[in-house]
Amino acid sequence: MSTQTPAAPDQTAATDHAGPDLLSVAMVTLGCARNEVDSEELAGRLEAGGFRLVDDAAEADTVVVNTCGFVEAAKKDSVDTLLQAADLKTEHGGRAQAVVAVGCLAERYGKDLAESLPEADAVLGFDDYPEIAARLRSIVAGETHQAHTPQDRRRLLPISPVDRAATELAVPGHGDVTTVGQGGPATGPRAVRRRLDSGPMAPLKLASGCDRRCSFCAIPAFRGSFVSRRPADVLAEGRWLGTQGVRELFLVSENSTSYGKDLGDLRLLETMLPELAAIEGVDRVRVSYLQPAETRPGLIEAIATTPGVVPYFDLSFQHASNAVLRRMRRFGDPESFLGLLEQVRSFAPLAGVRSNVIVGFPGESEDDLETLCDFLVAARMDVTGVFGYSDEDGTEAARLDGKLDEDEVRARTEHVTALVEQLNAERAEERIGERVEVLVEGLVDEDGDPLVAGRAAHQGPEVDGTTYLPDSTGLRIGDLVPALVTGTDGVDLIAEEIR
Repeated sequence: MSTQTPAAPDQTAATDHAGPDLLSVAMVTLGCARNEVDSEELAGRLEAGGFRLVDDAAEADTVVVNTCGFVEAAKKDSVDTLLQAADLKTEHGGRAQAVVAVGCLAERYGKDLAESLPEADAVLGFDDYPEIAARLRSIVAGETHQAHTPQDRRRLLPISPVDRAATELAVPGHGDVTTVGQGGPATGPRAVRRRLDSGPMAPLKLASGCDRRCSFCAIPAFRGSFVSRRPADVLAEGRWLGTQGVRELFLVSENSTSYGKDLGDLRLLETMLPELAAIEGVDRVRVSYLQPAETRPGLIEAIATTPGVVPYFDLSFQHASNAVLRRMRRFGDPESFLGLLEQVRSFAPLAGVRSNVIVGFPGESEDDLETLCDFLVAARMDVTGVFGYSDEDGTEAARLDGKLDEDEVRARTEHVTALVEQLNAERAEERIGERVEVLVEGLVDEDGDPLVAGRAAHQGPEVDGTTYLPDSTGLRIGDLVPALVTGTDGVDLIAEEIR
């Protein structure tokens, strides 16, 4: 998602919930949909702990910034947002008494971030989440919080996946669902999720962490080993979201293809998808982040053919050259990847397919780059994200030889980006004449003409383009509209409502 400035964050509490005498708090969320779930868990804990949630960080006593620590640009955005939030503090003439960093950047760097960024009053790690309300109260009261020393969270869980379910380690976004104002917990402490966005789509976390060892990725070290949520908890949270006006459930994790392996059944996702799609009020279920090497035929068929589950395949290819993929500690080649896409389209010819690729990885030759480009041409994907390689702290790739200089990485990235922009636009044009169902998410004004903005089934939230329709029939946010694609603008579609 796009970075939000503290003064007007999108991902904040929708309304004030309690009296004005309570300490107020604003949540500012950066990064991915998984972070959005974590923010809503924190918001629920804070509200249950006696804080009043507000939309505008400038009107809050405390500002909590849920940071992203994935790549260098995301880290910079997080630091900039914390500095902007610090400008809202009382010593600058604002209202805020404390600015607190949470999230991936905070967990990844801990005390080092606290020392290098004194503008933040505290840096809290994942283990602080269960007691977030108490932590914030003590910080506002002037107590000093000692930031944690970062450690590899993979070492805090049992090696065997099946032994992880009983862990008491804090795993963000894995709490059971209850709702504020509808009674207390049945037995023992339960997490509270508080929606911060009133839109018709909501992310729903399947799992956290990752057991893969991709040489370029630091996420497993600070997010930990892979831990699935129990199906009963996922379904309960899905049902609760259905009562909150959510019409599309967006299933998120670091690796959805591994769901259930630590619960003794790798096919749990296939069996759970029909139950999620049957939830009252929910019209769509969308699965994100599939590992190609783990994407089995049964899962492809379930996603492509289960009523209510959109045929959408978010496949993390990362590259196509077998030599580069081996150095990434991944598996695959153009033939196996194209075979996977052929399986997908045999079940659902109009399926949406997106992926990400890394360009300029250490040791990438010109032949490797050509292999990648040839694959992208043959793959006919709807959207491809292109990232230029950069070293990440603590990763194996940062120590590899064969590094390309920054100018060469930039040139290759620009070349591949231009290619995928053309290919994705051509793929969109292939959809002209196609019947789609558009989930209405907003209204926009285009040169004085009101338009409805939404997403067709092949378009994932925020990253896969938009479908626009003329606002001629009073459509409302949350409506699911049958439409015919009549034109394109890049990856965006222009459509007419079918009445």
